[in-house]
Amino acid sequence: QVQLVESGGGLVQAGGSLRLSCAASGSIFSSNTMGWYRQAPGKQRELVADITSGGSTNYAVAVKGRFTISRDNAKNTVRLQMNSLRPEDTAVYYCNYRTWIENYWGQGTQVTVSS
Repeated sequence: QVQLVESGGGLVQAGGSLRLSCAASGSIFSSNTMGWYRQAPGKQRELVADITSGGSTNYAVAVKGRFTISRDNAKNTVRLQMNSLRPEDTAVYYCNYRTWIENYWGQGTQVTVSS
């Protein structure tokens, strides 16, 4: 079992910044991918960004150049720095941990961007 605890999020004006953090604990495999997904009301959950334990990153087109994902393998944490936020970034953001046989989700944290 893996537990994911998220922090950060909140309310910010358009153009502002927020940082999300997620800490994983439990039976962590050294080879894994951690990332962030988001789900806006009435929409499907979508990938925002993810990063492998080797440091390879993947971003959604909508956030490329504005968001930066990073991780600390020693602490099993992943962060998402979100800059130049837009109202369309408003969603519940979920931390994700996955290996080839497992997939875990955090409880979600609300990000609201006002115009």
